Amino acid sequence: MKSGFLDKLIDRLDKLDPGSLQTHFLQLASDKGLLETIFHAIQEGIIVLDGEGDITYANRAAEKLLGFRLESAAGDSISRYLRDIDWELVLDLDEGEWSRMVSREIEVNYPEHRFLAFYVVPLSLVREEESGAVLILRDITRDREHGEKVIESERLHALTLLAGGVAHEIGNPLNSLNIHLQLLDREIAHLADGDRENLGELVDVASQEVKRLNQIINQFLRAIRPVEPELEQTDLADLLGETLRFMRHEIEDKSVLVEKESPDDLPPIKVDKAQIKQVFFNIIKNGLQAMTGGGLLKITISATERFIAVAFRDSGSGIEPESLGQIFDAYHTTKGEGSGLGLMIVQRIIRDHGGEIEVDSEPGRGTTFTIFLPPCL
Repeated sequence: MKSGFLDKLIDRLDKLDPGSLQTHFLQLASDKGLLETIFHAIQEGIIVLDGEGDITYANRAAEKLLGFRLESAAGDSISRYLRDIDWELVLDLDEGEWSRMVSREIEVNYPEHRFLAFYVVPLSLVREEESGAVLILRDITRDREHGEKVIESERLHALTLLAGGVAHEIGNPLNSLNIHLQLLDREIAHLADGDRENLGELVDVASQEVKRLNQIINQFLRAIRPVEPELEQTDLADLLGETLRFMRHEIEDKSVLVEKESPDDLPPIKVDKAQIKQVFFNIIKNGLQAMTGGGLLKITISATERFIAVAFRDSGSGIEPESLGQIFDAYHTTKGEGSGLGLMIVQRIIRDHGGEIEVDSEPGRGTTFTIFLPPCL
C-alpha cells in the first residue's frame, strides 16, 4: 500500500531507539506472518489492488480461482484476469458502476469453468488517503448447480402431477378413435375398388396420426415418471455394439460412417441395460438427424478411476450457442419430426445411474455428447 500508512510508519520509526526498533520489526514480521497464514487458510479469494488496478497481493484461494501465482502476477492489471469490468470506474467510486458491482457474478473458464461472486471494498472507505481496493471472490459453482437441480426437480414434479391427467384425458379418446378407425376400415373393404382406395388412404393417414399421438404420450410418461434402474454388471462396449446393430439400416440409409474406439481393458460397469441402450439410441438418432447429407459419427469409450466416458461426435450442423442451455428441456426441439423429449429422457437416465452428461457444439462443424458413468467399485 502507499502514502498515508507508510508515512505514519516512518514517522513512528524515527522516534524509536535501536533496541525498540528491532523489537518493533520483529512484532511486525510476526503480525504479518499471522495475517498471511489466516488469509491463506480461508476459502474466499482475496486480492489487493493499488490505485491503478494492479495486483499487489493475493492469497492462495485467489490464485487457485483465477489460475495465477502471485510471484508472476504481482504488478499485473486485474483486468487481465477479470475482464468485462470497467475497473477504472470501480476504483474511482463511480456511483453507477459501484451499484452494478454490489451483487456481481461472473463466469470464468480458466483454469476451470466456474461461477464466481465477488465484491470490491475501496481502501478509501477505511482511510481517506489510501488508494486501491480489496477484491473478495467466492466460488458459487456448486450453489448454481444445486439451484438448477432444485428448479429442474420442481419442474419435473409439476409435470408428474399433470402426467396422470394427460394420459387419461387424451389416451382414452385416442383409444376410442383407434377402435372406430378399425371398424371404418372393415366397412370400406366392402366398397368398390376406386372408393375403397381413396377412403382407405384417408383412414390410414388418420390411423398413423393416432399412433403418433400415442407415441408422444408414452414418451412423455417415460420422461417424467422415474423408473428405478435394475443394475447388472455388463460390458459397455457390448451394449453399444448391440445398439449399433439394431440401428444399422437407419445408419446406412443416412449415409453415415460410424467409427468406434474402445480400450481392450475396459472395466465392468453396473447399469440398467435397457435404459442405457435407450440413451445410446437417442443420442445416435440425434446425430443421424443432424447429418442430413451423410457424415461421420465417431464414438469413443474411455475410462478413468472415477468414470467410464462415452463420447458421440457427429459431423452435423451443430447447435447454436443460444440453444445449448435448452436442449435438455421438455419439448425443446429444432427438428420437424422430433418430440423434444429424447434428450430429457437421456439426462434423467444418466443421472439416475449416478452419472453426468455434457454437450459441446460448434455450429456448422458438429456436436459432441459425452456421458460419464461410474464404474463398478
